[in-house]
Amino acid sequence: MNKLLAVVIMVVAVAGQALAQQKPQFTQYTLNNYLLNPALSGIEDYADVKIGGRHQWSGLEGAPETYYTSIHMPLGKDMSNVYRRRKTARAKESTTKRTNVYRRIRPHHGIGAIAMTTQTGMLKRSSLGFSYAYHQPLTRTLRVSAGVSPGLIQYNLDPSAIRAADMNDPALYDGRINETKFDLTMGLWLYSQDFYIGVAGAQLVPSKREFITSVTSPEDISGKLQKHYFTTAGYRVVVAPGLAVIPSVMVKMAQPSPVSVDTNVKVVYADRVWGGASYRHKDSFSAMAGVSISPLLDVSYAYDLSTSPLGIANSGSHEVVVGFKLRNVAKVHCPQWAW
Repeated sequence: MNKLLAVVIMVVAVAGQALAQQKPQFTQYTLNNYLLNPALSGIEDYADVKIGGRHQWSGLEGAPETYYTSIHMPLGKDMSNVYRRRKTARAKESTTKRTNVYRRIRPHHGIGAIAMTTQTGMLKRSSLGFSYAYHQPLTRTLRVSAGVSPGLIQYNLDPSAIRAADMNDPALYDGRINETKFDLTMGLWLYSQDFYIGVAGAQLVPSKREFITSVTSPEDISGKLQKHYFTTAGYRVVVAPGLAVIPSVMVKMAQPSPVSVDTNVKVVYADRVWGGASYRHKDSFSAMAGVSISPLLDVSYAYDLSTSPLGIANSGSHEVVVGFKLRNVAKVHCPQWAW
């Protein structure tokens, strides 16, 4: 039996390693750090729903396309006297205004779920995960949370998309081309209204994919799921009434791939409109913008311009995120903790 299937998978794996990842990447991760770290489950005072889509390397045949839906919400959180907004308050004041009235803060829980699918040529990666987090106040303004997210990852290879000299090759119909693996993500999140620091690990369960065994060699061609580690940090700087600047950084590690670093800066005006830029080391520059249409709905868009050698073969990447704040009793436009 030849190694056709193994070659196909290895090509996809090499493309993933060029970006230091097997998992999908997102330019607007600051809008939904929950995608990377389950410790954010239930961090806000409402049910946070995000629907996102990313078309990477537009114009390149078989380029990755990712779509996801996520939701997380608090449980047992005391919201009776948190960030009440006066009816006469102007929206532009909310970006920089911080309440000086505090009451004893109790710990609370959070739960959530993420469904995601990525199509890369003939290979499809689907995942489903559920999360739980525990949020513990440390001081009046500082909190820490820990979260865990078990789930499943499924890989599917579409043989009909393959063009081979021998379409009856048994490698195309080997039962192992469709596999489901257990996944585990864990994380910690230290946060206040002015900064956050988080660490997380994904695909932590040891696993490997046995592809095809050659009749001429006793060795299996296998590929392990890479363990991914994320470190993120951000700081909110008030520069004028109604105006805040938020620099942030993310470091991604997935051995044996190179370390990847994303640096970002976002400017928020009146809690309603924001714009920003991002740089991914040796990969791309990005421009981002978003608007909070109402306390229920917000929309954002990002465009990536490739700076890697692959940039000559594509016209950039596009990413759209639509957010919903359900049960948003306080009618906030901008998240209080995960901005």
